[in-house]
Amino acid sequence: MNILAISGSPRKNGRTGIAARFFQNKYGVEVIDLSDGDIPLYNGEAYQAELENVESLRAKVKGADAVLLMSPEYHSGMSGALKNALDFLGSEQFHSKPVGLLAVAGGGKGGINALNNMRVVGRGVYANVIPRQLVLDPHCFEYENDSLNDESAELVDALYKELVMYVKMREYVMQSEEA
Repeated sequence: MNILAISGSPRKNGRTGIAARFFQNKYGVEVIDLSDGDIPLYNGEAYQAELENVESLRAKVKGADAVLLMSPEYHSGMSGALKNALDFLGSEQFHSKPVGLLAVAGGGKGGINALNNMRVVGRGVYANVIPRQLVLDPHCFEYENDSLNDESAELVDALYKELVMYVKMREYVMQSEEA
């Protein structure tokens, strides 16, 4: 099963990256790390579709069985880095594809607006954004181990399992339609 995580933090050492590496290490998901700065600022010009990094992003998302969008919450929304990457994508990559959402918040009240923001954009590209979603606050992380604490790992596991369930349901429906 090919699950792709997009780590939407522009920060090299942010908590979103820790969460992405947790998914990569525990579940073997491929991670696109937007802190690498490989995706140019979307401007709508046709030449951008031919850029190697944009072609790679589109191919990886299209080829994935599911996508996990991960973002810190900045000013009550997803990061600009994630929104910019999503602007290069559309229904060709996402149509009916299961998408999980994870937000990383500063603590207290954050996260839900980033999740809602990602959910709205997901609908805009015809993704099947799954019901389960997750906010991780600063206390959820084991910084010295570049990982999550046990309680948070269980929440991540529930999100991952639901995403896998939606992948299997999509595969079943697609096989039924072909028969």
